[in-house]
Amino acid sequence: MAVSDPLADFLTRIRNAVGAQHRYVDVNWSKMKQTLAEILKNQGFIENFLVKTDENNRGTIRIFLKYSGGRRPVIQGLKRVSKPGLRKYVASQDIPRFYGNMGLSIVSTSQGVMAGNEALQKGIGGELLCLVW
Repeated sequence: MAVSDPLADFLTRIRNAVGAQHRYVDVNWSKMKQTLAEILKNQGFIENFLVKTDENNRGTIRIFLKYSGGRRPVIQGLKRVSKPGLRKYVASQDIPRFYGNMGLSIVSTSQGVMAGNEALQKGIGGELLCLVW
C-alpha cells in the first residue's frame, strides 16, 4: 500500500518504537529519510542508523534509538509541521527555537534539508518539516 505522506510515516514509526521502548526501528529508505536520520544522529537524538539498499533503489533504514539512564528515551516527542495539505514556510529568523534551544527544528531549504540552527547560521529559510524534542 502506498503511503501518502512518507515523512509522517517515518516520524510515526519512530514515535511508536520509542513508546514501546524498542531497541531499533526499520523504515523504508529514501534520500530524505536518510538525511533526516543523519540530522537526528548528529544532534544526538538517535544512536546510529544503517542503510541497506538493493539494485532497484529500494531498501530500509534501521534506526537505533537512544535511551538515557533508567531506559528513558532521548526523543520525548516528534511533530510534523508542514503537511501535504498545508505547507508551512518560515524565514530564517522565524525558525522555531524551543525547550531552551534543546529542541530541534528540521527545515528543507534550497541548500538541502538541515537542522534549524544550521539554517539560521546560514541565514536561509524554507519549509519547516518537523520538530523534535
